[in-house]
Amino acid sequence: MPQHKSEIKRTRQIERRRVRNVQKKSKLKTAIKTVRQAPDKETAAKEMKNTVSLLDRMARRGIIHKNKAANLKSKLSKSIRSAKSK
Repeated sequence: MPQHKSEIKRTRQIERRRVRNVQKKSKLKTAIKTVRQAPDKETAAKEMKNTVSLLDRMARRGIIHKNKAANLKSKLSKSIRSAKSK
């Protein structure tokens, strides 16, 4: 248990940030699944645009590493290219 006032405050801040980051990562995972499970290329491309925006925001804010964001974008675009169009 923290003893100093500043440590107590820091602990509260860390917990709030942790919860917020977990929520954002969950939202990101859902967005990625939406792109991968899209029924056709057009829908996948539309969802991809939103997901890329979300990835860039999270990388900029430090929730995920910028290289991880780049890798995920690359994998998603590759999966869209190889998907069947209807």
